[in-house]
Amino acid sequence: MGRNHTERLGEPSASTSCRKRIWRLLLTMEQNNGTSVTEFLLLGFAAQRTSWHVLFTVFLVIYAATLVGNIGMILLIKTDSSLHTPMYFFLQNLAFVDLCYASAITPKMLQNFVGTKQSISFMGCLVQLLVYGAFITSDSYILAAMAVDRYVAICDPLHYPTLMSRRVCIHLLVGSYFMGFLNASVNVGFIFSLSFCKSNKINHFFCDEPPILALSCSDIYFNVMVLAAFVGFNLTFTVSVVIFSYIFILAAILKIASAAGRKKAFSTCASHLTAVTIFCGTLSYMYLHHRTAESQEQEKMASVFYGVVIPMLNPLIYSLRNQDVREALKGIGKKYFRCNP
Repeated sequence: MGRNHTERLGEPSASTSCRKRIWRLLLTMEQNNGTSVTEFLLLGFAAQRTSWHVLFTVFLVIYAATLVGNIGMILLIKTDSSLHTPMYFFLQNLAFVDLCYASAITPKMLQNFVGTKQSISFMGCLVQLLVYGAFITSDSYILAAMAVDRYVAICDPLHYPTLMSRRVCIHLLVGSYFMGFLNASVNVGFIFSLSFCKSNKINHFFCDEPPILALSCSDIYFNVMVLAAFVGFNLTFTVSVVIFSYIFILAAILKIASAAGRKKAFSTCASHLTAVTIFCGTLSYMYLHHRTAESQEQEKMASVFYGVVIPMLNPLIYSLRNQDVREALKGIGKKYFRCNP
């Protein structure tokens, strides 16, 4: 009797062992299949916290200009019948896309400047990444579609109405949005399989994928390869379309006899080429360069440029460098702001 009692005291019961095994199994499942992090802290511009009011004012002005410029561009193209062409159909959607991805990151950044806690929920972070990633990828494909439109308009003007019909333009636009949301959905989807046990502090001002992956304690090799493959393909494809389009455009322009004709042809392409160069250049640096600890602050500056500044610049580029847009703006001004005698 005493010996059996001693054995029972020295050995765990079957129910206790079962509970321990279940607990270990749950811990293993959590480590393998998900994350224990419920929120992230966006460090943002922590090194410049003493001048937060200056940064807040600057980014607030930029965001306000982005809203006014892009909404104004959308309304201008919608109301002016002379701008109801394929080129401005794409420009209108470019303004919409710029507005969407700027709005995905800038309001939260402004909130973090004035808030006491710079936090974002885990799901909120992934939603921000999904929206931002989808629209910024769509942006690059719309820019490529605009290059194709310019190529057809200059190199094959007789067949332009047929080749760039409303149906073709809608197909190109739908394809641009499809590629954007496919890219974002795949990359965000694979993040759900990661565990985050290192830290919850993102050294960035929004939820971008590279700084999120840096916090994972899981093997991120596959995620990095998928990200590099998608970004590499999207940039290579869209930039190649732009480059080859402009090679043929340049060859066609040089064949134009009159200097005035060449100048007009160049002016229709200058604004688009400027926007493509700025956008793709900064995006390529951000995602395809070799990452080091010292480059994090430079990456933040690049992210500010293409994520916050470029959406503000595009309406300015297309209004200042585009004769049709300038004429439409003058027409609106004369219609609504003329002085009555």
